[in-house]
Amino acid sequence: MSDRPADSAKRTWIIASGCAGAVGAGFAAVPFVSSFMPSERARAAGASVEVDISGLKAGEKLTVEWRGKPVWIIKRTPEQVAGLPKIDPQLADPASKRNPDELTPEYARNEHRSIKPEIMVAVGICTHLGCSPSDKFTPGPQPSLPDDWVGGFLCACHGSTFDLAGRVFKNKPAPDNLEVPPHMYVSDTVLLIGSDKKA
Repeated sequence: MSDRPADSAKRTWIIASGCAGAVGAGFAAVPFVSSFMPSERARAAGASVEVDISGLKAGEKLTVEWRGKPVWIIKRTPEQVAGLPKIDPQLADPASKRNPDELTPEYARNEHRSIKPEIMVAVGICTHLGCSPSDKFTPGPQPSLPDDWVGGFLCACHGSTFDLAGRVFKNKPAPDNLEVPPHMYVSDTVLLIGSDKKA
């Protein structure tokens, strides 16, 4: 009387159970392992953003996302660029000397706060409490703005105003000009937001 058929069936059952357990453990481990891997969105959050500005017309604004922040790209008209120096006396920091390393790269520490005078690149977040100002490009008297308004941005939360270079006006809650993110031109019509170092 041999117990071999019973032993064989028992052995097969143990192997099958072990394999099923291993497969189950593998499936259970996948979510934990994948949770340690950054998502596509997370990987992109710190990455540079390439923007084609060839279709941007004078007086228009384009908004892109970089590190979860809105970045404004504005093509200023020749009149808007020419008007920037005229309002220096009304601004809190016209030469962007406050917190320059934090808010304004060296190549943007000029009257227009940009590489090219006609193209403004700025993070669209008020330096007061983090609200997003609205466009007020049209000059002249308007609600919540002075009668001699020259065009720029209004943060309706607490009334901070910025010119078309992102410079804050005097006596406003915002302590600093809008941030100019690191950026560079890959070509005449393509901007790279988030990097200003050539490889």
